[in-house]
Amino acid sequence: MRLENKTALITGASRNIGREVALTFAREGADLLLNTRSSQQELEEVAAQCRELGVKTHTVIGDVSDSARVSAMVAEGIQVLGKIDILVSNVAVRPHKPILEVSDEEWHQVMGINLDSAFYLCRAVLPGMMERRNGSIVALGGQAAITGRPETALVTAAKTGLVGLIRAIAAEMAPYNVRANMVNPGATDTTREHPEWYPDFSEIPRDSDEHLKSIPMNRQGTVQDIASACLFFASDESSYITGDRLNVMGGRYII
Repeated sequence: MRLENKTALITGASRNIGREVALTFAREGADLLLNTRSSQQELEEVAAQCRELGVKTHTVIGDVSDSARVSAMVAEGIQVLGKIDILVSNVAVRPHKPILEVSDEEWHQVMGINLDSAFYLCRAVLPGMMERRNGSIVALGGQAAITGRPETALVTAAKTGLVGLIRAIAAEMAPYNVRANMVNPGATDTTREHPEWYPDFSEIPRDSDEHLKSIPMNRQGTVQDIASACLFFASDESSYITGDRLNVMGGRYII
């Protein structure tokens, strides 16, 4: 098993990509600290499935855009599970809005959830990783981390900032054998709880032939596709890769 004797903190683990990452890591032997902001019942259902796979699993509820809560959450996880070897930072909001209509409050909210949270999480887990001289940080980006589109200034600014954060951490932590990388999901078959964040799909459904023709592989990604990319960066299979990104987009952006 590729993650045996490892412990992973996964945020946004109650559904969609985070849920699949948790189950994939559990199948590979990792003990788990699973977080969500408020969906406790869903998170406990995921945790139960992970425990059935034979790994220790602890859940924590908390808003990761809150610095104090992140510090407490990580401390609790280390107390219960002993250490954190892997961080998967997987929380985001993706509102679409013309830039001239964006309020100060909306700007700070999106930055807090999409960017500040990753900083708080990394800062909290890095001391232990540095001490053990081993660790892997995986941040989830997306299309906004690659290109800008109309009415996405909020998300694009935050995700582009995330690229910079991961690169800087990778450079600073390399002497400690701590790696930091990004996974950028493309169109993925997740449940969309906020359809207003995806106005493009109101006119052209994401599983329609018209939408899929923009993807060279002519299909959406699956949550397992994304989880497998996270597993690669979390495992020793990527031991000589840091400060990099993996675009899991079916060839939509061939750079």
